[in-house]
Amino acid sequence: MKKGLIYVIGAGLGTGYAPVAPGTAGSLLAVLLFFLWPQASFFWLMMAIVFFLIGVPVSTAIEKEHGQDPSLVVIDEVVGQWLALIFLPIFNWKIALAAFLLFRLFDIWKPFPINRSQSLKAGWGIMVDDVLAGIYANIVLQIVLRSGLLR
Repeated sequence: MKKGLIYVIGAGLGTGYAPVAPGTAGSLLAVLLFFLWPQASFFWLMMAIVFFLIGVPVSTAIEKEHGQDPSLVVIDEVVGQWLALIFLPIFNWKIALAAFLLFRLFDIWKPFPINRSQSLKAGWGIMVDDVLAGIYANIVLQIVLRSGLLR
């Protein structure tokens, strides 16, 4: 893969170069893209899988040049955010905001076993913690939405 393409993908179409909170910028990109076709959860699941599989070698390549878990790599945030948004029983801007905030919370806090996944080597450690954060956020939203606490 060409170096330029590696950086376009790894930096989430450039959001990884945001001067402040590049991970948050990458998550916001994922939410905005999701709004293009919110009823297509299966499509977004497939996108998450494809970009996860691409993200591991891409983030590994960028890590070799920029050191461990460089902040410009946000493909992991994009994938994790999509996982936080899929298969929800209802979807609107409030739910998108809740998914965004929950994903960022779990991504930053890194409760068990998310914190353990960062010990994985290279791109695996970069990608897996955000996948788990997205799954955690989705589980919380599924419980809250299906119990009727948020609409």
